[in-house]
Amino acid sequence: MNDLLLMVALPLLGAFLLPVIERASPLLARCTGPVIVATGGLIGSVLWAGMDGPLVIQLGGFPAPLGITFYADRFSLLFAISINLGTLLLWPTGEGDRLRQAMLALLLVAAGSGLALSGDLFNIFVFYELLSVVSLGLIASRPGTDGGGAAVLAATLRYLIISSIGAVLVLAGIALVYQATGTLNLAQLAELAPSRLNDAQGLSACVLMLIGFGVKAELFPVNAWVPEVYATAPTRVSALLAGVVSKLALLVIVKLLLLVFPLPEAHRLLLLLGMLGLLSGELAAWRARDYKRMLAFSSIGHLGTILIAFSIPGEAGVFAGLAVALHHLLLKPAMFLLARRWNGSLESLAGAGRRSPWAAGLFILLALSMIGVPPLPGFWAKLVVLVALMAQEQPLYYLAGAAVMFGAVLEANYLFRVVNRFYDRDPQTSGASSGHRPAELWRGGLLAGVLVLAVFFIDPLAARLRDIAHEVADVPAYIESVRPLALSPTAVAQSPAETLHGQVGWRVASAGVSR
Repeated sequence: MNDLLLMVALPLLGAFLLPVIERASPLLARCTGPVIVATGGLIGSVLWAGMDGPLVIQLGGFPAPLGITFYADRFSLLFAISINLGTLLLWPTGEGDRLRQAMLALLLVAAGSGLALSGDLFNIFVFYELLSVVSLGLIASRPGTDGGGAAVLAATLRYLIISSIGAVLVLAGIALVYQATGTLNLAQLAELAPSRLNDAQGLSACVLMLIGFGVKAELFPVNAWVPEVYATAPTRVSALLAGVVSKLALLVIVKLLLLVFPLPEAHRLLLLLGMLGLLSGELAAWRARDYKRMLAFSSIGHLGTILIAFSIPGEAGVFAGLAVALHHLLLKPAMFLLARRWNGSLESLAGAGRRSPWAAGLFILLALSMIGVPPLPGFWAKLVVLVALMAQEQPLYYLAGAAVMFGAVLEANYLFRVVNRFYDRDPQTSGASSGHRPAELWRGGLLAGVLVLAVFFIDPLAARLRDIAHEVADVPAYIESVRPLALSPTAVAQSPAETLHGQVGWRVASAGVSR
């Protein structure tokens, strides 16, 4: 459906029109951004409800690889909806330059939706870079508010440098892929990958792109920006980056593993990097003595668990990765929202449970789900990962399972330490606040409420996630949905130019849209 394009076009257009609307009516400008984002979420939800198969759009009716392909299955559309709803829930508060923050939020939604729905490597790179630039603007949107101007500047500079290095690596990987195949369309690459990327050049491209896209996914070792940025950025920005934006990078990595690099070496590399991220993140969180830094390191550990899950080959890995990714998407923003008043040393939280009983209760609920205490969804998500790891019957996956359990033990230790501090009998009130803003509490409570509600719908949720995993892992169906002409190994051209010329005849629907 062409409505799918509105999820990218509306926020992009709104971001450029917002200054004009602001001059005409500041009140209308304040309402325009949230309305556009809510409309995008509604469009995605309606398309989701009516889907009976993937939606494929060739923009302008031009066939791939000359045209731009948008591909939406339930997996991609789920994350496109999430970026809309997550941004709406964490909309900028208006402190500082409200107009600039609103424009950046709209651009973030447009870039995130485009990243989730693109069916071409080059367009994925373009939207990924736009997402990086917008994230940079949001991180530095209120210098001096949290952690001081110098700290914000240092964190922003570190993020800029690491993100730029990641972009160069991605571009180098894309160049290697194009040199070997002559196309960047994901469906064509999925067809050519077994014969053209199953070598040292393909593996090199995989490593470059995995590390490059891994910057946003908090992948070890390109996650050095995370603690500084999450500790000094505005709280809602930290929640948005940790909760939603990191999942978009994971979406790209999963697409690459399934369609472009279905190599055993690629899965093992992701597994090793996931374990290193899990262990380093949880150990650093255990040692942290600052609330937001503890959450930042914890986020690195959780992303490591998600990467471990997605490293499991086939449908089982997608199912396990989806389970832990969706749990983290709800959990981590809620915990960051509590940092609005608990930012600073953990020592200053002494007695906070008595001063803010509702906030403390919310934290305890989220902590129990994070650790994996039944019957909360965190228990089910970790159980799914452990079962999938043990089913592989390989020593490396057994080791990963042990790492996941060790990470849960570390989480229990440092989270219960914070809870004990909440109810310290001799509170040190210096630096502690008397309460939380109602806006932050109801937002965090809403996310926690979704987690609690999921307890009563685990079976239907699991069935739906299995359906999504089956659809995503069915690579031949993906190729057929974009409807390329089958390329036999003898028909594959030897140069990129010849390959491009020989594939212009890909069949597409006459209207430019196929279902």
